[in-house]
Amino acid sequence: MEIALVGAPNSGKSTFFNAATLGNAEVGNRPFVTIKPNEGIAYVKVKCPHNELGKECNPKHGYCKNGWRFVPIKLWDVAGLVPQAWQGKGLGNQFLNDIMQAQALIHVLDASGSTDTEGNIVGAGNFDPEITLTFLEKEIAYWIKGIIERSLKEVKHVSADASVKILAKHLSGLGISEDQVKEVVNSSDEFKGRASEWNAESLLKFAERVREISKPMIIAANKADLSVAEQNIEKLKKKYSSKEIIPVSAEAELALRKASESGLIEYVPGESDFKELKDIPENQKKALEYIRNKVLKKFGSTGVQHVLNSVAFELLELIVVFPVEDQNRWSDSKGNVLPDAFLLKKGSTALDLAYKVHTEIGKRFVAAIDCRTGQKIGKETQLKQLDVIKIITR
Repeated sequence: MEIALVGAPNSGKSTFFNAATLGNAEVGNRPFVTIKPNEGIAYVKVKCPHNELGKECNPKHGYCKNGWRFVPIKLWDVAGLVPQAWQGKGLGNQFLNDIMQAQALIHVLDASGSTDTEGNIVGAGNFDPEITLTFLEKEIAYWIKGIIERSLKEVKHVSADASVKILAKHLSGLGISEDQVKEVVNSSDEFKGRASEWNAESLLKFAERVREISKPMIIAANKADLSVAEQNIEKLKKKYSSKEIIPVSAEAELALRKASESGLIEYVPGESDFKELKDIPENQKKALEYIRNKVLKKFGSTGVQHVLNSVAFELLELIVVFPVEDQNRWSDSKGNVLPDAFLLKKGSTALDLAYKVHTEIGKRFVAAIDCRTGQKIGKETQLKQLDVIKIITR
């Protein structure tokens, strides 16, 4: 699974990226700190089934901490987007190309209003973050609309069905499938007939809708601990109730992750508190207490892990499934307990899991066993979140 961090310059994208991946993306209070996309590994967090087994797990990928399993995902931090990016302003064309293979987008928004759409620092409360929220979605839509418009000559003299196929061909480079194009076309009478017959407003609506389906977006309302941010977030939640808007302090998460890595505190990403493990220098202690009081107690977490989990399990409707070879020990042939954890689309079957493990396993699939119940299940049986499954092959 690949997720792209998007937003205006200086909104805190690179800080979010570093907090989620413990990477080293350059961070700074100036526009366009990120030029080339940074790629890293972040994690979604689920309760590990090893808690039921009473044995520690041995993950091949990701890690397990305090009973929580962290399953790896790919995260991109791309260049900031400015108004008129779809016309090539700033790093617009590069940005838009960079995000298009992602399955979902995280819009890192400066909820404090301390930066404008160009990334200039204006001071907390001096800019309305709603402007940034709406402009970014429009920029992506206008860019997709431009690609559609370049295909209109091809659809002038073909049937409506053929028009859909031509549209899908032109949009396939953006990671948009023919099924997704069909879904939007069938969603409204406005999109009936050939695309060449749609007016400019309909073309833009189509572009917006196809982006929503192919690249759903969540809002990470960053800098939530700064003055007026909380008020701004509540206003946005009220006005845009259909959007998922999560208060975030990426800077707080990064500080906690670094303090945990250095052994000063025990901290599990996404939790509502941390534990001090040794004497901490006074200035660092004050910073940690600020995070505890102004972020963790107020919002329940820094929001970074909440955002990642919401993208995976709500926007993309994924589940985590654990394939094993030994149905009693929940291990592989070498005795490693719950070594693998796979992200699958909700509704995936036992056969889908077999193919995810390996193409040959899928081809030789006979049946599977639900390791919790011991029941044999068929290839069409839909899997559930945190299932532990043994695959039987011929």
